[in-house]
Amino acid sequence: MSRLDQVDAFTTLDGSTIRELTGPASGSAVKQSVAEAAVPPGGQTAEHFHRDTEEIYLFTAGHGRMRLGVEERDISAGDCVTIDPGVPHKLWNTGEGTLRLLCCCAPAYRDDDTVITEQEEPQGA
Repeated sequence: MSRLDQVDAFTTLDGSTIRELTGPASGSAVKQSVAEAAVPPGGQTAEHFHRDTEEIYLFTAGHGRMRLGVEERDISAGDCVTIDPGVPHKLWNTGEGTLRLLCCCAPAYRDDDTVITEQEEPQGA
């Protein structure tokens, strides 16, 4: 059993801050993971995809925009999005508060399954 307020946060390759509630990192699940992800106001994740992992995002707080493949749409608390393996995706926080979501991954999240697909903007751009 775990509690969100007792789990240490870490930053994933896409730049979001997550707290994994269950999964291999905590030793409580092997085949899947559930984490709360947070994107601060004005923040964004790097566009990326996962080779093997199917993800489900359930937005619990805030407002933002999501790109899924070539489609973009506004998202907010209560929205749920399924992301198939191999589909590029990206989040922007367009609201004034933190954008929060539960991220369910099967198989469980791992950095070596994440492929960053966007180039960083040159410094000073």
